[in-house]
Amino acid sequence: MNVICFGDSNTYGYDPQGYFGGRYDADSRWVDILAMETGWTISNMGQNGREIPSADPDFPADTDLLIVMLGTNDLLQGCRPEQAAERLERFLSGIPLDRSKILLIAPPPMTLGEWVPSQQLIDDSHTFAKCCQALAEQLDIRFANAGNWGISLAYDGVHFTEQGHKAFAAGLLEELK
Repeated sequence: MNVICFGDSNTYGYDPQGYFGGRYDADSRWVDILAMETGWTISNMGQNGREIPSADPDFPADTDLLIVMLGTNDLLQGCRPEQAAERLERFLSGIPLDRSKILLIAPPPMTLGEWVPSQQLIDDSHTFAKCCQALAEQLDIRFANAGNWGISLAYDGVHFTEQGHKAFAAGLLEELK
C-alpha cells in the first residue's frame, strides 16, 4: 500500500529540543512507526512551518491513502479557525484522488507553552478540530481527531514529544483498522 503523510513539523518528526530543525529518531516518529507496524510504503511529506497550501502538490496517482494533518501553523500565524478551514477546503477539493483515499486528521489541541501564550490559541485549536470534522463530512472523506489520542506536547505547546508520537501512531493505527 502506498501512503503519503502530508503535514507540518509534527508529521516531519521535528524535535523541539534539538537545534536547527532536528528530528526525532525514526523509531520515535509517528510516520515511521506506522510504516514499521503496517509494512506499507510511506512517504513522509511533513515540512517544518508548513501552512495549508494554496495549490495542491502533485500526489502520485497510485496513492492508496493520503493522510493530511495541517492547520496548526495557520492558527499560530493569526488565522481564525474558520479561515483555516476554508483554506483546507480549497486545498482538499483540488486533490485529484478518490475521496475514499483521503484521511483528514484534526491536529491535537495546543496547550499553553512557549509558542502558545494565550488561551485564545488553545480555544481556536479546539474550534478548528470541529471545523475539520464538519469539512470531512461535507467533502465525504475520512476523518480522525488526534485530540482524542492523549498526545503529550513539548514545552512549546505545539510539538509532539516522543511519547506523543507513539500515542499518535497508536491512535492512528486504531483508526485505520
